[in-house]
Amino acid sequence: MIRELLFLAGLAAASGAAAQQTPDPAELYGVREAVGSIDISPDGTHVVYLQPGPGRTTHVVIHNLAGGAAPHLVVRSDGNPERLRWCRFVTNERLICQITAMNQGTNLLIPFSRLVSIDTNGQNLTMLGERSSFYDARLRQYDGQIIDWLGGRENAVLMQRDYVAEAGRIGTRLTRSTDGLAVDRVDVRTLRSTRIEVANRNAGGYLSDGQSNVRIMALPSVRGGATGQAGTRIDYRYRTRASRDWQPLGSYDTATREGMLPVAVDPALDAAYVLKKLDGRVALYRVRLDGSMATELVYANPQVDVDDVVYANRGSSVIGVTFAEEQRRVVYFDPAYASLARSLARAIPNLPLIDFGTDSGDGRRLLVHAGSDSDAGRYYVYDRTARSLNEILMVRPQLENVAGASVRAVSYPAADGIAVPAYLTLPPGGTGRNLPAVILPHGGPASRDEWGFDWLAQYLARQGYAVLQPNYRGSAGYGDQWLQRNGFRSWRTSIGDINAGARWLAAQGIADPTRTAILGWSYGGYAALQAGVTEPSLFKAIVAIAPVTDLQQAKDDFRNYSSSRNNAEYIGEGPHIAEGSPLRHVSAITVPVLMFHGDRDLNVNIFHSRRMAAALREAGKRGELVSFEGLEHDLADSTARAQMLRRIGAFLAASMPARP
Repeated sequence: MIRELLFLAGLAAASGAAAQQTPDPAELYGVREAVGSIDISPDGTHVVYLQPGPGRTTHVVIHNLAGGAAPHLVVRSDGNPERLRWCRFVTNERLICQITAMNQGTNLLIPFSRLVSIDTNGQNLTMLGERSSFYDARLRQYDGQIIDWLGGRENAVLMQRDYVAEAGRIGTRLTRSTDGLAVDRVDVRTLRSTRIEVANRNAGGYLSDGQSNVRIMALPSVRGGATGQAGTRIDYRYRTRASRDWQPLGSYDTATREGMLPVAVDPALDAAYVLKKLDGRVALYRVRLDGSMATELVYANPQVDVDDVVYANRGSSVIGVTFAEEQRRVVYFDPAYASLARSLARAIPNLPLIDFGTDSGDGRRLLVHAGSDSDAGRYYVYDRTARSLNEILMVRPQLENVAGASVRAVSYPAADGIAVPAYLTLPPGGTGRNLPAVILPHGGPASRDEWGFDWLAQYLARQGYAVLQPNYRGSAGYGDQWLQRNGFRSWRTSIGDINAGARWLAAQGIADPTRTAILGWSYGGYAALQAGVTEPSLFKAIVAIAPVTDLQQAKDDFRNYSSSRNNAEYIGEGPHIAEGSPLRHVSAITVPVLMFHGDRDLNVNIFHSRRMAAALREAGKRGELVSFEGLEHDLADSTARAQMLRRIGAFLAASMPARP
């Protein structure tokens, strides 16, 4: 049984100073971002954010925007096993933070999360979810989610809570019978709560209108009744303003992306914003919640998928829609925000990636993040009354005086002539000709790279490599036709597109074909290994971080989870299982292989890398695995990341020595 005390054991009043910076490139780029999950207080006088400590430690920091007092550390987690994920203000004196962990069960990794509330001075920490009991009838992995912050005006939030009934108590009337997902209005200091929605075992989530009214409920499908296996279909219900009765809204299939996916409710328009396909690409629609179900197209892009809406007023109103073309863009519905975005673009033209964060309760002060391809970004506070923009924090301050590499969007022909979009990063100050090169395919595979700062690509460019990041077929964001069946079922197409990028770099004279390597993380690591199988002479070295190495193993890894059937169907059945598994073709690999993996990786079990390392040794190949104890898929440990970069740098230099 998971106990709440596990989360609190690693939390303590934080103290100490940041470690001194070092010019070592591996440490410059390996250190985690100095600012994460930033939020501004309702009165606009302070910000709270996550800051990395040594290794995997994370601090919650409060910064006074008026200056004078030094930032103070509220609380910290040591990252073993618990991790602080985010913190936000509820009131000027009270925070809510999310903590997650990966617990090792019997041959099974069990992820779980808890929400806690704490004073800004680090006192009075309380759990917001229902307390666990020895008699709980089932495991409570996730205690809940905040669905309405009530605009920062009150000492309360709307929280969807997972309630677990008790079983096995004998001779008492105190047995809890409430079971399922409910919505409560929770006072974050006293923990007094008012039931807004009764617990429903079939509910998977709720959407509020930002004004404390629950308007939409999600009902995920379940396969096989008592087996508890998740399905791919989610049915949605809504209620009108004048009724408590639920009415059908629509459904969405997570496997095919068919149907409508509600993402927000607009109380002023009495409508829901939903994502729905138009001509094979996801577009944004608005559906009236007045009983008419009148639907209108809000925005569609003929080239890429719309992927989300943009919020303001502490999450209570929708102000725009966002999507990624060559660069990420936002189309604002709100004229004031559209005008402000144009003004800021003129004020900081060297940082074109501008995002609006949370604002103060009166809307006067607004958090702004601006970044670029070579700058991880800076945070500003914009004062609407004074019309002033003040920089407050840098995302990666250790790179302040370090020349970054520029990134440009390119495209190249695949074997069948299809143009593959990609991003090319070149070392600063060079000729850009006949360089050692690294192909860097992204993970997912249903993901994509975007124009912007990438610490891994920037490190490689600083080491003198040209870096190509292809959005191969199988990548998300470009519509159904580009997504294919996915990068596992359609691995030949995906890997073919990736390999074509290496040949294009050489044909353009950018890369030295005798000094080209491939490096990837997660699916990207799989792609790196499979590329070494399919075209053994194309790359001179392979680096795979947390790679899938066997497709059948990837299916078996999730057989004890509720997503088992969905995962198995995603990977599929057929000859591609054996043909597309690099573990089964290690004899074809002719170049050295270096792998990295955390032993608490739920996304891709470390067993994949261990089996691959053993198979390479047995085949007499050059292969090495560096494992990180206690780390998850993202290797969120500054020391581990720096060690990894240092090993990668030495490995590539030894595998692809410079010509005399």
